[in-house]
Amino acid sequence: MINEVVKVHDKFSVEIKMGYEPRKDRKVNELSVKTWLFVPSSLDINSSTYQKEDFYNDFNSNIRLITPPYLLRDIALGNHSVFRYLEDAFQEVANHPTQKNENNYEYHIRMFHTILRSALRKEIQHIIRNEQSDDRKYLIGECIANMKKIGQRYRDLRRIVNVPTIRKEMFDYYLFGDEFMSNQFEEYSLYLYRGLRKLHHSDFEQNKTAILELIRVENAYKRSKGYLVVEEKPNDKNRWFVHRNGAFRKYFEGQLLLTSRKKKEGVFIMQLLYSLAAGLAMIFGATLTFIFQKSLGTFTIPLFVALVIIYMLKDRIKDLSRLYLVGKINKRFFDHKTVIQVKGDEKIGWCKESFDFVREDSVPLRVMKHRDRSRIIDVESRGVGEKIIFYRKLLHLDQKALDNSYGNYNITGVVDILRFNVSRFIQKMDNPEIPLYYLKDDDEFEKISGEKVYFVNMVLRFKLDDQTSYRRYRIIFNRRGIKKVEKV
Repeated sequence: MINEVVKVHDKFSVEIKMGYEPRKDRKVNELSVKTWLFVPSSLDINSSTYQKEDFYNDFNSNIRLITPPYLLRDIALGNHSVFRYLEDAFQEVANHPTQKNENNYEYHIRMFHTILRSALRKEIQHIIRNEQSDDRKYLIGECIANMKKIGQRYRDLRRIVNVPTIRKEMFDYYLFGDEFMSNQFEEYSLYLYRGLRKLHHSDFEQNKTAILELIRVENAYKRSKGYLVVEEKPNDKNRWFVHRNGAFRKYFEGQLLLTSRKKKEGVFIMQLLYSLAAGLAMIFGATLTFIFQKSLGTFTIPLFVALVIIYMLKDRIKDLSRLYLVGKINKRFFDHKTVIQVKGDEKIGWCKESFDFVREDSVPLRVMKHRDRSRIIDVESRGVGEKIIFYRKLLHLDQKALDNSYGNYNITGVVDILRFNVSRFIQKMDNPEIPLYYLKDDDEFEKISGEKVYFVNMVLRFKLDDQTSYRRYRIIFNRRGIKKVEKV
């Protein structure tokens, strides 16, 4: 199963998040993703101005494991909760502070907070989207109660590791988790507060006090422990709060990030083709040399001139042969192959990717149908057309290695997060505002501004086993940045 989310990441970046849950009954699973970007010619993005290196600098990819699915209530109350793994790891490192136990202790802290963040997000989203008032009332109360129980249970573990056998560095990992957890409770309580106020006003009025009380309690707790809190006036503390919370997110969520070793695809074949091109040129040169030497004799001026010309032709033939052969082979090979590893050295699969500009007549008819170009686009691009970027990725996963990667935690699949920066695309854009004139009732014209925007259409084709699906998205942006990304 494939789930994709395409959204604006920041002012100049689009995020494409693809969740991939492979089939458990297969030894090897493969996912193919092909992307066509239809770029207006007026942006001057083509094979001369936009090289492979530019694309891979703009197109950043990270692959991580899907966060193990846990309900918030199961974390708070379940007998088989992640708290059990956490408490066992705490006891082990306190009684036997070996390197192995310390690594296991840090690992379970990071997994716990990653799982908790995911559970909080899903719980709050479920509450806000719920259509039944009675269900929302129950779920809100349970959510607040579960956050309090989880906070208390985690903070009770402090007694286990606050002992002489635990090094300060190890104890700091626990404190980092405590501070990050408190920040998450505050963030998602605010998310719930704003969501209810916007969509479910009666539930908001009934639960406003309880939500605000939870936030105040967490703020008071952070102040008592010396953790940073958001201050009313902008100052250095707020700057450090943002930096510190961002560092915590990267640290804890990085536990599920897969490491990789990237290498160029088809290096041996490429060198073989270069040698073949040189050999062809040499055969051509040697043959002509033999013919001219036989007809013109040895050490004559005509032979000297002929040899110079033969050398010039041989050199050009070698370069032309290389271009031709490499062009042919590049259609079969990918640009890069990335070996995907977990825990540093355990290989669970690989990923291949390639980029190129393609002609419209090489784009599959099904893709052009999804592109569904309007008549105004046909008129606008007549004579120059759209430039089409073709990006493909092939992901290969070893199911057994994936199942064994994280022990007791249920890993259901991987998430591929692509971030595409459009900064290079805005350099040739017109001004973002165009003056317009509106005729008023008093026969006077009022000068107003019209926004100038550009559209990049993106068609994605997903292929998993024998299932193929297509999606189309439109990126709307101008020189000021991305306005929005919409599914078409």
